[in-house]
Amino acid sequence: MLITTSKRPSKFTYEFASELIDIFPNSQFVKRGSKFSIKQIIGFCTNRDYTDVLVVNEDKKVPYAITLIHLPDGPTAYFKLTSIKLNHEIQGHGRSSCHKPELILNNFNTRLGHTIGRWLQALFPHVPEFQGRQVATFHNQRDFIFFRRHRYVFKSKDKAELQEIGPRFTLKLKWLQRGAFDKDGEYEWMFKPDLETSRRRFFL
Repeated sequence: MLITTSKRPSKFTYEFASELIDIFPNSQFVKRGSKFSIKQIIGFCTNRDYTDVLVVNEDKKVPYAITLIHLPDGPTAYFKLTSIKLNHEIQGHGRSSCHKPELILNNFNTRLGHTIGRWLQALFPHVPEFQGRQVATFHNQRDFIFFRRHRYVFKSKDKAELQEIGPRFTLKLKWLQRGAFDKDGEYEWMFKPDLETSRRRFFL
């Protein structure tokens, strides 16, 4: 997966993108030039056999959304991004390592939830490494997806504790499109404000 940002990102957005590389195995950060559109980035990545593109969107020097694009033909998901805490901002945080994490998905139970869940699964190799073991958790609750990452700290042969590594953030899906970032493409799902007060569970 290629990870990039909006044009002319702030230092904080760079730091957040750097920590995303630690989360997703086999990902790579590429600085976005001021002349490159998302469509050009998609073409660049498709020609180089990337499977996905993740763009950290920024406004007023604050990351506010993530656009996730599966290559070469979609889908594309747009998430609102909130409640970011970088590694160093988490009290008592642990250090990240190069070990591939175990992935845990909670409450992705509906048809749309299965779509997002399978996509997230595909971004993590199914070979978690138990030496230096890490756990990446996406937990869905009331349409919000909370992300946390921990590592196991072994106190003795029979006792281990979880220590948060970071970063920490929250996602909320705003829309899901069938194509690869096509402004005229068909939308499979789009958030509607009136769903906020509905008793029916429309998402995940």
